[in-house]
This record gives sequence, C-alpha cells and structure tokens, in this order.
Amino acid sequence: MPLDVRRLTNRAWPAVLLITLTLLSVLAMSGAVENSARFSRHYIWLLVFNTVVMLALATLIAANLYWAVRQARHQEPGARLTLHLVLLFILIALVPVSVVYFFSIRFLDQGIDSWFDVRIERALGDALDLGRGALNDRMHDLQRQTRNAAVGLSGASDLKLPVALVSLRAQLQASEVAVFGADDHIIAASTDPPGRVVPDLPPADALRHYRRDHRYVGLEPEGGHRLQIRVLVAIPAPPGSVEALQPPRMLQAVFQVPGRISELASQVQDTYDHYQELTFLRTPLKQSFVLTLSLVLMLSVLAAVWAALYSARRVVQPIRRLIDAIRRVAGGDLQAKLPLTRGDELGLVARSFNEMTARLLSGHEETERGRRQLERQRRYLQTVLEHLSSGVLTIDRNGVLRTANAAADHILETSLDPFHGRRLADLGSNTHLIYRLYQAIAERLIESADSWEQEVELFGENGRKILICRGARLPEQPGEGSIGGGSVIVFDDITALIRAQRDAAWGEVARRLAHEVRNPLTPIQLSAERLRRKLLPHVNASDARMLERSTDTIVQQVESMKQLVNAFSDYARAPVMQLSEVDFNAAVAEVIELYGAHPGISLVFSPADSVGLLYADPGRLRQLLHNLIKNAVEAVKDRVHGEVHVETSVTERADQPFVELRISDNGDGIPEPLRGQIFEPYVSGKAGGSGLGLAVVKKIVEEHNGLVWAEPRDGNGTCLVVRLPRWRAATGVV
Repeated sequence: MPLDVRRLTNRAWPAVLLITLTLLSVLAMSGAVENSARFSRHYIWLLVFNTVVMLALATLIAANLYWAVRQARHQEPGARLTLHLVLLFILIALVPVSVVYFFSIRFLDQGIDSWFDVRIERALGDALDLGRGALNDRMHDLQRQTRNAAVGLSGASDLKLPVALVSLRAQLQASEVAVFGADDHIIAASTDPPGRVVPDLPPADALRHYRRDHRYVGLEPEGGHRLQIRVLVAIPAPPGSVEALQPPRMLQAVFQVPGRISELASQVQDTYDHYQELTFLRTPLKQSFVLTLSLVLMLSVLAAVWAALYSARRVVQPIRRLIDAIRRVAGGDLQAKLPLTRGDELGLVARSFNEMTARLLSGHEETERGRRQLERQRRYLQTVLEHLSSGVLTIDRNGVLRTANAAADHILETSLDPFHGRRLADLGSNTHLIYRLYQAIAERLIESADSWEQEVELFGENGRKILICRGARLPEQPGEGSIGGGSVIVFDDITALIRAQRDAAWGEVARRLAHEVRNPLTPIQLSAERLRRKLLPHVNASDARMLERSTDTIVQQVESMKQLVNAFSDYARAPVMQLSEVDFNAAVAEVIELYGAHPGISLVFSPADSVGLLYADPGRLRQLLHNLIKNAVEAVKDRVHGEVHVETSVTERADQPFVELRISDNGDGIPEPLRGQIFEPYVSGKAGGSGLGLAVVKKIVEEHNGLVWAEPRDGNGTCLVVRLPRWRAATGVV
C-alpha cells in the first residue's frame, strides 16, 4: 500500500513525537551542563540528536507550508485563510519568544560572569589556605610529638615494645601506632580498637618520602569525608649500640582528624575544585547555555509554526467543507450535506446549511415535478399543433414571435425558426410572407377585441395565396414579463378551395352556356344556307351579292360561335386522364414545328438534355403547348422582329425535382390591370380572344400537379412559366 506523504505530514502525532523528543533532549542537555563529566560525555551526542530531530521537525513543517502554499496557488477553498492564520500565529508566538530569548542571553552572559568574580575566587582561595594552614600546624605538632615519642622508644627491646606502644598510643591520642623494622616488617603495633591485628600500612608514596627524609607527615582520606594524619619518624638507636650500625626502625602514628574539621576541609576543597573546574569551563559553559537556549527558541518557533498550521487547518476545515458544499449546491447538487461534528457556531452553521439544502432539494423536486408536467403538456400541445393543417402563431404583446407550427412554415413557404424571439415588425424584408402577414393583421393585434377574423391575400413564390386568419387575445400572466399576453393566430390556406369553387362555377357556366348556345346554332346555319339556296336564283345580281355576303357572314359567325362553344365544352368537361411516359423535349419540339413557318418571327427552342421523361397525358400536354406557343406567336405577329424563345430546364424545390418550361416573347406584355387575372376564364388582353386559352392551360397544369405563372420579361414582353413534377425513371415516382 503506497505511503500517503501528505496525509502523514498533516497528522498530529509525528510533530508531537518530534517535539517531545526535542524537549527531552534539551532537558538532558541542561542536566549535562550542570556536570562536567556528563557534559564531556553526552553533550555532543545530545546536540547532534537535537539537530537531527529539529531538522526532521523543520522538514515536517516545511512540507505542511508547501501544501498550504500550493493550495493557495490553486485557489482551493480556505487556503489563503490558512496562510493568513499561520502568519498571524507565527507573529504572535515569535515576538514574545524573541524578547525572552534576548533577555535570557543577556542575563545568562552577565550571570555567568558574576559567578566568576575575583573576590569570590580569592575568598575561596583564602578559605582553602586557612584550612590547609590549620591542618599543617596540627600535622607539624603531631610530627613533633611523635618524634619525641620515638626518642622514648630508643633502645627498647622487641618484647617491651607492645606494652610501650599501648601507653604511647594513649599518650599521643593516636588511633594507631606501630614500629616497623628495617625491611618494613611490623615489629609491634597498638591499634584502636585493640582487636585489629595488622595496622594500617603506610602507602608507597609515604614510604618513599620517609626513606628520603627519615620523616613523613601527610593528610590522607580515611573514607567518606573523614581524614587522618599519618606520621612516620625514625627511632634513634642508642649511641654506641649495635643498632646504631643498622638502619633505624620506623615509628608510625595515625591520628584521626575530628569529623567536623574533616567535613569542612573536604567541603572547602570540593568547592574550590568545583570552582576551578567551572572557571576552566567558563567559555564552553556560556556557549552551551546559549546553544541550549537557541535550541529552545528554535523548538518554540517550530512548535508555534506547527501549532499554527494545525490550528489553522482545524479552524479552516469546516469553512472549506462549507465552501465545497456551496459550490456543489451552486453546481446543482442539492444532495450536499455537512457533517455535524461540532457544537459551536460552526456546527450551527452546518445545521443551518443542511436545513437550507433540504428545503432547496424539496423545492427543486417540486419544481422538477411541475416542469415535467409542463413538459408533458407542452409535448402534447406540440403534437397537436404539429398535426394541425392550420397554421398557428403566437405573438406576445410586443409583436415578438414565440411559437409557430409546421403548418405555418408550409403555408408561409419558409421555416419560421430563425424568426423566433424577434419582433415581426423589425424583420424589414418583403421577401417573407410572415412579414407581409404581420403587416396585414397588425391593426387587428393592436385592437382590444378578444377575437377577430380576417381574409388576407398574399403573393408568394407559388403564386397568390388567400388565407383566412382568426385571432384571439391571450390572457395576461403577471410575473412573466414580456412573455405573457399577446395573441394566438390560426390561419388556413383556402386558395385551393376558392380556386376549386371558382373553377366549378366557371365550369357550370361554360357547360350551361355551351348547352344553350350550341342548340340554335345549327338551325341558324341551316336556315341561312337554305335562304341563300332558295332566293339566290330569283334576285338580281346586286341583291344576289348582298344575299351571298349576308349568308356567308351568318355561316362564319355561326362557325365561330361553334368553336367558342367547343372551347367552353372543353373547359367545362372533366376528361379522364390518360397518363403515360412522355418525352417532354420531343413533345415541345413537335408543337414548335407546327408554328415554325410564320414569317418575320424567330422561334427558338433551347432544350435541356437532363429533362428526360414526364408522366403526363400526351393529348392534354400537347393542348397546353399549343395554347402557350399560339399565344406567344400571336403576341409578336405584328412586330417587325418578333421573337419567341422556348426553354426547358430542370429545377429542384424542397428536394423535389421539377421540369420547368419557359416561353418568353418580346410582345407588348400583359396589361397591368390583367396581371393577376390572366388565368381566369373570360380574361384576355387580345381583341376577339375568348379568354379561355390560359384558363385551359392552368387547368391542365393543375391536373398534372404543376404550377403556372406569368412574369415580366427583361426589356419587354412576357414570360410564362410552367413547372411540372419530373418523372423519376429509377423509382417510378412523380
């Protein structure tokens, strides 16, 4: 399992462990300073240990500071507040610690200097000299007494010496007296207590000193703080005796120094030695104290920094959780909750936040239910609108388009999606039927009537459209701004209905007219021919010419009326379509061939190779072409340079291919009053025209699901355009 360094450095126990170890080590260093022996043995190791632990603690704190600064750079919640709190805590801790450190160093320097004052050193030396002098006097006195006693033992036999030593020890108030021979063997001794057999032997240094000077006196430790005085003197031999020729015997006397004097002497000596030791360690001692204080200062600062980091994290952590939760709520996560682990004001904030998110979540769920219900209603309404054959528009009270269904797009010949949210009055283009429709009903939208109805006539790409519009005012909804209010407009394209009604009416008129007119024409023609045949042989020449002209006129007019009646019959008759594949270019060329002999008229045909086949009634199609080309030729027959241009092409509208026929001439053009009515029956701009030619053309085109319209030709003249669905040979679809 990989070690999470960041989590480890953020925990409290590593820093607490390092601080505790440092404190114990500093305490050990302070103890070592008090003892020179321990100071020399452990101080360096403790210093190294403290340095290592301090570096570990500094590394731990540096890692914490690094994470804090990195969080601040990444603008994580609470990072800057953590740094501010850390800096504040460091300043609060560093200032008093620095002041204490400064005065401690001064006090320590001055205090140590005061310890080594010259007067104190002199007083200790004097006390030591005084003690030594007193002890030296006592030692010399005891040496003198022992030397006198040794004279009393001169010439004493070995047998008498034990008794003499007993009395001598009592006389000298010694703790022990003994006589040693020339080879340092014990001849006799007297000890206190008496039971001890072997006396205290003199040390080697004492014996060496005795052999050199034949006397010795020295102060020796006896054990603990007790002292004893050892005196060695030579026992003089009687003059002229044999012993005088031999090395003298040695008398040893041991005297106990009184306990109080021994204790005082030891204390003075120890104090003086300790003082000398401290004097020798004066500079290292000051350096060690300064170093110890510096370590304490560093420990205090590092502990303060770590405590600041730890406390700041503890203080900022709830705030960071609160900021994270607020961001989650702002991002739409209303499930965000804060842990309730504290009983203080931050805990109160957490509880309030949880209550707030709970209320927001409840409100959001309620709103979401309402939204889903509204969405279902909207989809239901949208489905209804999409399947309506009537166009539906909603416009707010500022004239802004809000809703339009597919039927509205179809009737107005354009997609209304780009106009949603725009004021229709600001479209500023006459190319869109929506703008023209708005202009036609603008006054109705301003009126205060709850509902209205109006017939609107528009001219679009597919010709004239007659719309029946019905409007109703939408209720005002307070609080919805400009969306509330406005009007809903429902409109239907009744162009085809009106056309069908008109065609049916004209067809009925033509049928009745043909029926009523055709019947008397034949008797009139027969009567005129009979009158000419009966009367012509019985009249003179001039009457005969008049009779012949009159009857010819009657017959010709009757023939003209028969043709007119036949035209009415053709228009009124609903023929049965005989559809088949027709080569459109070939059909056009065949009809043009019939009119190619007109003198002074240039008849030009420009076929497009891609036109191909049409699925049409060949006879009706040929009649259509005859009527159109005949009209064009008649329009230019009186001109010096008459021109008729016939052109076929393929075009595409709404992914539907069409075959387009354009027949243009350079005639006088369509009079302005007739431009919108030339396809109506009995409307003609030619003298003597029946007004049925273009009406029949329009009827044939509509029978083939096509369109026909007239447009001005560039310069002068007229261009008639016929657009028929193209036969798709591959799919067989028209």
